[in-house]
Amino acid sequence: MSVLPDTWIRDQALNHGMIEPFTEKLQRQGVISYGLSSYGYDARVGREFKIFTNVDSAVVDPKEFSDQSFVDRETDVCIIPPNSFALARTVEYFRIPRDTLVICLGKSTYARCGIIVNVTPLEPEWEGHVTLEFSNTTPLPARIYANEGACQFIFLKADQVCETSYADRAGKYMGQRGVTLPRL
Repeated sequence: MSVLPDTWIRDQALNHGMIEPFTEKLQRQGVISYGLSSYGYDARVGREFKIFTNVDSAVVDPKEFSDQSFVDRETDVCIIPPNSFALARTVEYFRIPRDTLVICLGKSTYARCGIIVNVTPLEPEWEGHVTLEFSNTTPLPARIYANEGACQFIFLKADQVCETSYADRAGKYMGQRGVTLPRL
């Protein structure tokens, strides 16, 4: 398995719709950087946020997740309460090739502020907006900036094509748009 370079990412984005919209060059003038980098793509966070709240003393249960555990906001700056988290989505819509696996790492700008970005791997032939999980590990409120960089996707090419892709097994998060809550 090898890490794929900017030339491959550009070709897949422009000629096969792998990333839409696609930003050709790394943008960083006055913003948290986003766009094509040497061996990855830095995606932006959208304006839709679901901020975790415990107003009703809810229990977090992945098998019976209640959307009442969140407050919805559409904003340019999301403030995450101390020791809490928020869900958001990428601006970009991804279509992953069958011979590719994508992993995601948070941006150092957020990590150095105690804000962790978590994303599970994007599997072969998965497509959709990526749901981003932002954890504020600090005892202070934290800001997330919409339409700026949030995380970097790294594309790995498999030595062989998989027998069964995410699309083949009709994965439950296939084609998701917007911020998507846990599904069973």
